[in-house]
Amino acid sequence: MSVALTVARYPIAADGAVELVVDEAHFRRVVLEGMLRARVSLDIATADFKAMLVPEPGRSGRSARSIVRILADLAGRGVEVRLLHAGTPSGAALVELRRGMPAMPAGLCIRRCPRLHAKAVIIDCAAMYLGSANLTGAGLGAKADGRRNFEWGIWSQSPALIDGVLEQFNALWEGRRCAGCRRKDVCPVPLEEPDLA
Repeated sequence: MSVALTVARYPIAADGAVELVVDEAHFRRVVLEGMLRARVSLDIATADFKAMLVPEPGRSGRSARSIVRILADLAGRGVEVRLLHAGTPSGAALVELRRGMPAMPAGLCIRRCPRLHAKAVIIDCAAMYLGSANLTGAGLGAKADGRRNFEWGIWSQSPALIDGVLEQFNALWEGRRCAGCRRKDVCPVPLEEPDLA
């Protein structure tokens, strides 16, 4: 495995290799150095979507913000946020989406595909996490040691790898796979978006 180098905003692995991300490193790499630094776009694929609490870096005590609020704030700053998930969001996530949001904020779009099991976070089409972690505190390492999942993934800035994953993401996002799907029994409304009313 290559030694990690720092280039621009995103640390990358030498020679286009990928960096292994394990367990609690998910929080630093994917959330702090990835999602929170998005400037243009943030594409997230996850099987499970919960109102993960994100401890605020550099703040003492138990100060934390919901990932739902963070995504809405990113959208408010002009970042295009697309979240594709499989199951019904947690009750806390739905409450957070409805709180102070009569409609989904412009720039934040959430869709559901019950067959999705892939997990990826693509930041500004320039850096990507691809691995086992869902968009949950236990998955992305925001929980304490002994409470988080054992997760493995890769971090990469490989344009070819990112383009390939984005093509798969877009095929689902745009409904190009819906016509041939044989699970309409669990997906009566393809690519449904949450009702905030």
